[in-house]
Amino acid sequence: MTSAGAVTHLPPKRTFGQAIARDFKVNWAKYLIILPVLAYLALFAYKPLYGLVIAFKEYRPTRGIAGSPWVGLKQFRSFLNDVYTPRIIRNTLSISVLTILFGFPAPILLALLLNELRSVRFKRVVQTITYMPYFISMIVAMSIVRIYTSSGGLFSQFTVSLGGQAQNFLINPRYFYPIYVISDLWQYIGWNSIIYLAALTSIDQEQYEAARIDGASRLKQVVHITIPGLAPTIVILFILRMGGILNVGYEKVLLLYSDPTYEVADVISTYVYRRGILGTAVSYSTAVGLFNSVVNVVFLLGTNWISRRVTESGLF
Repeated sequence: MTSAGAVTHLPPKRTFGQAIARDFKVNWAKYLIILPVLAYLALFAYKPLYGLVIAFKEYRPTRGIAGSPWVGLKQFRSFLNDVYTPRIIRNTLSISVLTILFGFPAPILLALLLNELRSVRFKRVVQTITYMPYFISMIVAMSIVRIYTSSGGLFSQFTVSLGGQAQNFLINPRYFYPIYVISDLWQYIGWNSIIYLAALTSIDQEQYEAARIDGASRLKQVVHITIPGLAPTIVILFILRMGGILNVGYEKVLLLYSDPTYEVADVISTYVYRRGILGTAVSYSTAVGLFNSVVNVVFLLGTNWISRRVTESGLF
């Protein structure tokens, strides 16, 4: 303790720059480790953002981005007034909502079922079988789908055995959405279940022991312990999924759709591909892509806001 009247000398306050310099001197090794990541983000995540100005210009390759004339919101107005816009937005939302409705709960259910298995060997076999499609390239996987859904394929033969007629399911607009959703489940259900299986391992096992002592059945343990333990993970992944609601993968659609199914299969990403790459409408396709990203951000923020209010859990 200091005596009465004594003056206590406090260390001088450091400026922000001095604090950063001192922290770098102390933790230089950590900064060195993270430097490649920062360089990667700067080159491949932030530098390309400059290209977004193309959406507000009439881009001409001979004049470059800086030399191309400004046109303001012309490209966005053209997209909103395009005759194909309602169709591609409808198709994009339809496919995305269906994949969320059926594809999002499926890995959760698979993880819960695998968690209840007592045979380790059987559990590993099921995991291997469900994980394998994820490691098949998209082209090979969609080639398998095309073969199975052709007029001479497995599904057509099964239909004939039930008294139906042989047909190519993939050129029938009525079956495009079911084929897309089912193939998506086949490809990703096993891989997406990994994060839920990892989350299950973090649940305190003493809760299960206490529940068994109290006479709780396996179903009640799942309902009252397992699912609440998974809830934070489910919420975070659902918010992230809603943030990409308009990001229907164009590779898969390009490999599956054809002229007869354009009406139900043409989505924003394939439309941008045709207009931007094949049609060389760079400014127009950039505007459509920017519109797509803005809508995704709105869905992300909205879903996170609702989650914060309802579950008190969110991404940020």
